Amino acid sequence: MDVPAFQLPPELADADTIGVIYDETDGLNFYNDYGMLRELFAAPVLTSDKRYADVMRGYLRAETIGPLPFRRLAAAHPQPVDAVFRKILGQPHFTWAEHGQALLRQRKPWYYEHEPRPDIAVIGARLSELMGR
Repeated sequence: MDVPAFQLPPELADADTIGVIYDETDGLNFYNDYGMLRELFAAPVLTSDKRYADVMRGYLRAETIGPLPFRRLAAAHPQPVDAVFRKILGQPHFTWAEHGQALLRQRKPWYYEHEPRPDIAVIGARLSELMGR
């Protein structure tokens, strides 16, 4: 079976870690330095490390990164999520449950302007076979 060649864009190819998340709504996504972001949510003490804080700030500013990684990390780390956002944002009363959605809408308005559609979707072998007919 011939499989098309896949080449990572240079900004991903040079990353220390790459996160790959497949989501039913957002499709297949690749995230530069996602390992650092995961470590940050797992150990909020890392918010004092400028490198980790800069990765999170970069994710919040990026117009190519939607809310998905934040939602996934908040779900995976429900206890430390508030501490991470409080420190990075400098907002001592921030809670993910109360302010998370508003933050994402403020920082990622382009994402909410239309119904999300996956850029890349994974198609199983059976569906691929049926499409070929």
